[in-house]
Amino acid sequence: MSAAYEGQGHMTKAIRSPGETLQEYREIRGFASFDDPEALSYVDSNGKPNFEAIRQTDEFRDLRRRLTTFIFPMTALFLSSYLTFVLLSAYAKDFVSTKVIGVINLGILLGLSQFVTSIIITLGYARYAKRRLDPRRKLLAEMTGVEE
Repeated sequence: MSAAYEGQGHMTKAIRSPGETLQEYREIRGFASFDDPEALSYVDSNGKPNFEAIRQTDEFRDLRRRLTTFIFPMTALFLSSYLTFVLLSAYAKDFVSTKVIGVINLGILLGLSQFVTSIIITLGYARYAKRRLDPRRKLLAEMTGVEE
């Protein structure tokens, strides 16, 4: 093959260019690609994600592990906080009716703290997801060819 012919873009492509979509890559890669024919495809013949294959990947397992690592402790924290408030309200009426400032007592402060706890957990999750989950989710999207 002459250098002029190769320079015109007629050479078979074996790898995808950074700005090229997965669909464009599949259409032009030709028969002489270096892809493993036995490799597991994350996209079915209709171009839709193969969720069963994706669930088996280490990347997906890592994403699920990171998600549960945050969700279970925060759920336990919130439930223990809420149950403490409910139990104190039901069985320690003298304690929660202790005046703090004027007509404000501990019961009111403990009730308002439930809103504060919810906000803190929500903000913590948003930060955690941005730093730990979103990069993994983007990696999975790239693997499957899903356009965001």
